[in-house]
Amino acid sequence: MKILQVTPRYPPQSGGVETHVAEISERLVDRGHEVTVLTADAGGDGFRRERRNGVRIKRYRGVAPDGAMHICPQIMRAVRNADADVVHAHNYHSFPLFFAALGVGERRFVVTTHYHGGSASSVRERLLSLYRPFGRWAVRRADAVIAVSEWEREQLARDFDVDATVIPNGLDVERFTSATPFDRERPYLLTVGRLEEYKGVQHVIRAMTDLPEFDLLVAGCGNYAKQLARIVKQEGVEDRVHFLGYVDDTELREIYAGAEVFVTLSEFEAYGMTVAEALSTGTPCVVRERGALIDWIKREGVTSVKDVRPESIVNAIRAIMSVEFCPSGIYEWDTVVERIEDQYVA
Repeated sequence: MKILQVTPRYPPQSGGVETHVAEISERLVDRGHEVTVLTADAGGDGFRRERRNGVRIKRYRGVAPDGAMHICPQIMRAVRNADADVVHAHNYHSFPLFFAALGVGERRFVVTTHYHGGSASSVRERLLSLYRPFGRWAVRRADAVIAVSEWEREQLARDFDVDATVIPNGLDVERFTSATPFDRERPYLLTVGRLEEYKGVQHVIRAMTDLPEFDLLVAGCGNYAKQLARIVKQEGVEDRVHFLGYVDDTELREIYAGAEVFVTLSEFEAYGMTVAEALSTGTPCVVRERGALIDWIKREGVTSVKDVRPESIVNAIRAIMSVEFCPSGIYEWDTVVERIEDQYVA
């Protein structure tokens, strides 16, 4: 089968959607399919072609106001002219999905929305408001819609009146369960993800004054890094908060495994991949009761906070840190790909 994946960005760009598309694309190649990815992340280098792990990639230059939406009309023509049996578009919150819908024609059209309903950025929120009629049409144009969580499925039914199939994100579970814990003199808490305001790392930093026995490791990069550094200084915890920047997969698994508690206080998530990663290494988690993170609350090894006051965060961390649990029910990527293949031929 010839499969066309359409996404705003693709590795080496990092992020949850980027990881999802790469994982399924490479495994589809392993299963004998021909996979081409169209993406809008060429930047100043302009259009280019490449191949990564058997996947053909065509990168187009897009315009991304406030780092979002990735407006790239060239995607429509590329989809229209592509020799593909199935077009699979990703991420409601960006224009490539809409352009894919314009160019798909009579071919089977599958959409994975990664829908979280809003944005913490006022600029992005205005853009999403303007985009909603176009995005709604594109989602409803699909022959099959995939949600990565039960929470997302419910939001899609409410906001777009579509009946989505839930196929969670996957994980190479064995690689996480077998990770050797990172050896460090002081015990530490961990947060992982892009450094943007909506991810909520600032709330964990403000709780650190009441957690003197711990350091905080922050893995990830993003445009909110300077603001976070200022908050660290304001709180007087410079010696206990450490920004790691980009961390490669092997080291990241070890850092997850060595943490006392993993904390994620994001306002918007369609799934919560970092929670799955942390749990798979045996590290308990504190999550915020927002978005799809609420789906994790009923899992062993997870507790939640309703608000982001320092005292709430501190109490949750102390309550969960000594809990023992056995990670279970996390999808392997191969299972995810099998279920997605079913959507391609349904």
